[in-house]
Amino acid sequence: MSRERILVVDDDKDILELVRYNLTKDNFIVACAVTGEEALAKLRVYSFDLILLDIMLPGRDGVEICRLLKNSKETARIPVVMLTAKGEDADVVLGLELGADDYVTKPFSPRILLARIKTVLRRNRPEPQDDESIISAHDLTINPSRHEVRIKGKLIDLTATEFSILQFLIRRPGWVFSREQIIDSVKGTDYPVTDRSVDVQIVGLRKKLGESDDIIQTVRGVGYRFKE
Repeated sequence: MSRERILVVDDDKDILELVRYNLTKDNFIVACAVTGEEALAKLRVYSFDLILLDIMLPGRDGVEICRLLKNSKETARIPVVMLTAKGEDADVVLGLELGADDYVTKPFSPRILLARIKTVLRRNRPEPQDDESIISAHDLTINPSRHEVRIKGKLIDLTATEFSILQFLIRRPGWVFSREQIIDSVKGTDYPVTDRSVDVQIVGLRKKLGESDDIIQTVRGVGYRFKE
């Protein structure tokens, strides 16, 4: 497999050097930018497999850069991991709603950062996927072709929306999704439903999962994830 290319965007040169050193040591090809404008200029010339993007940047901040990236057909598919400081929860939520794939809070462990980057890259690598194959995790088994969900072999009755949400979350265990992302993936971007409708669906789904209800976890201020 060819070495993957990562663009790191942060105006703190010490952080840039720390991240560049650790990623290069792990065999990634790394490019750095200290402003959003510099990052956009590099993206017009080079291709990247992932962008590590700080929220607090001079000029255009990371949220605006993320919006520009996800609204451009040339860069929309490049996964984005956002770097945030504590207390930037609102920006984290907005970034995820715009299409960011994950976030890491400063100060961070280089090992944790590497693990999160590798997880996002792995999930975004194109690979053949049989949507009809049976999915199993914890005590749960989903048979998409039969539209069946079983817990410890016992069949449970889900609505079509509950089934779709569960199937969406279970395919990416540990990955946090905002309510808007769940709506878009399950119903499409034009589906007329509020964020709170997702909460209602999750409550109903957990109730039907019974003792296994903890496999769907709430990430406060962000959204939901399937237990890894």
